[in-house]
Amino acid sequence: MDIINRVKNILVSPKKEWAAIEGENAPHTKLFTAYVLPLSLIPALTAFVGYGLIGYSVLGVHVHSIGWGIRQAVSQWITMAGGVYITAFVIHFLSGHFGARKDFDKAFSLVAYAYTPTFAGGIFYLLPSLSWLASLASLYGLYLLYTGMQPVMQTPTDKNTGYFVASLIATVAVAAVLSAVLAAVLLRSYMGGW
Repeated sequence: MDIINRVKNILVSPKKEWAAIEGENAPHTKLFTAYVLPLSLIPALTAFVGYGLIGYSVLGVHVHSIGWGIRQAVSQWITMAGGVYITAFVIHFLSGHFGARKDFDKAFSLVAYAYTPTFAGGIFYLLPSLSWLASLASLYGLYLLYTGMQPVMQTPTDKNTGYFVASLIATVAVAAVLSAVLAAVLLRSYMGGW
C-alpha cells in the first residue's frame, strides 16, 4: 500500500477511494501496522515536541517540560490507536442491527481511513496554541466515516444515517470513559511522578 497516495486520495476524493477500499481485503492487523501505526505517530510526536519542547503561555507564563511532553505523546498515541479499535468494534457490533456487513476487518478499514484527517491534523500539536485545529480536522473524519459506511460496510441506503448516528453515540460514550481513565492515570503520574 502506498500510504502517501492513500492519505491524499481519502482526503481529496473520498467517494472514489472508498470504492477502491471496499474491494480490498486487508486484515486489521496488517492495516494497523502499515497505516494506523505510522500515521498515529504524527500526533504523538508533535504533541511531545509541542508540549515538551516548545510549550505554550498561560497568563503570560511560558509552560513546557519533557515530562509533560511525554505524557501528551502517550495520551495522543493511546487515544488514536485505541480510538480506531474501539470505533471499529462499535461499528462491527452494531452492523447486524442495521443490515450492514458483519466483518471486523472491513469495519477496521472504514475507521482507520476515516481517522486520516485526525492523524494528519495532529501536526497542529507542534504549536499547542493551535491544537484546536486538530479537533477541527477530526470533524472531516466524521464526514469520511459517514460516506464510507455504505460502500465499505454495505449498509442499506435507508439505514445508513441511523447506523452512523448510533455508531457515533456509542463511540463517543466509550471514548469519554477511555478519556476519563486516561486523564486520571496521567494526572496521577503527573502528581506522583513516573
